[in-house]
Amino acid sequence: MELSLDPKPTEYLKRVTAFLDEQILPREQEYFDALRRQGDPWAVPEFLPELRQRARSEGLWNLYLPDPGYGQDLTNVEYAPLAEAMGRSLFAPEVFNCHAPDAGNAEMLLRHGSAEQQKRWLEPLLNGEIRSAFCMSEPDAASSDATNLAATATLDGDSVILDGRKWWCTGIGHPDCRFAVVSGLTFPMADRHTRYSLVLVPLDTPGVRVERMLSVYGYRNEPSGYAEVSFTDVRLPVEAIIGRAGQGFLIAQQMLGPARIHLCMRLIGLAERAIELACTRAVQRTAFGKPLANLGGNRERIARARIAIDQARLHVRHAAWRLDTVGSLAAAAELSQIKAAVPAMACGVIDMAVHLHGAAGLSEDYPLAAAAAAARAQRLTDGPDEVHLGVVARTELAKYPTAG
Repeated sequence: MELSLDPKPTEYLKRVTAFLDEQILPREQEYFDALRRQGDPWAVPEFLPELRQRARSEGLWNLYLPDPGYGQDLTNVEYAPLAEAMGRSLFAPEVFNCHAPDAGNAEMLLRHGSAEQQKRWLEPLLNGEIRSAFCMSEPDAASSDATNLAATATLDGDSVILDGRKWWCTGIGHPDCRFAVVSGLTFPMADRHTRYSLVLVPLDTPGVRVERMLSVYGYRNEPSGYAEVSFTDVRLPVEAIIGRAGQGFLIAQQMLGPARIHLCMRLIGLAERAIELACTRAVQRTAFGKPLANLGGNRERIARARIAIDQARLHVRHAAWRLDTVGSLAAAAELSQIKAAVPAMACGVIDMAVHLHGAAGLSEDYPLAAAAAAARAQRLTDGPDEVHLGVVARTELAKYPTAG
């Protein structure tokens, strides 16, 4: 595995880092203050479109997409450090049009969408003109097992009809959100991996209703958010299905590979930001006549945090290399390893930073409380730790013959 970057991704990393340091981090507090103060919490802060346009004009746009026609033709290994840099701020990925769930939905449409779907939805999504949502989990099903999902996508002649309730629908609160990708049960008697379809649903379709917005530890992830959404006799042309009916599970699994790399590298960036804040606090703050760095085992905590971050980075880079080399299905164990390891690491590092800040770490004066909520949520989204540990164990045990 080659860890050094070629000149092209190295140059992108320098430019993304400079843009982040000069244009985004100085306005981070202004961004969150605007969300709290404006009358509509789901409105986009006024200066964000300006930042997005500036990033696009500098060619720092759709960097995740490995397609020279739409993105910058970077591999997962090459994009990984860019995702880490963006992860240092909770809203930076949106500035570069590299945010979830749009990145995953765009790649899905690029690989599996019809020409009409790409024209109507993919192109404006990549241009930053609209936003999208992803709806899979359900309140009445153990959604960690995707084959438990009960919402239906029933074929009826030249139509597909959606019925059911989804929650933690990512991105649906954004004022520019125009469509959602929704999973539904189409063939209940088929093999459990060929039962489901993914359907592209315009949000203005009759029968689509946002029931409520959800929060994580009180944070609602404005202006994108998470929601509980009901689908009642939502009738769409069969052409709304992405790929073919029954392919939903396979398509989703293919898309989750790059998404897990992006997610984990962003979390590493968030952990880097946390240790940076922790170290600054530790050397500048004094208690009991000493800097915090010299009290209560804080040096050891900081050292262990640095070790954990660096280990996680190498772990994800290896998974990205495997993904680039053999594809999502063959690299399933490596992808599950990082999905179990990195969010837990980030939670620990951020918690250490919160603790060093005392009560201030719990407040909105620092980005740490929001970071803690975001990192904790990632231990559940896209499958809880136990699901991924099960994949890793199954792969490992398959190397050994059974007795008898």
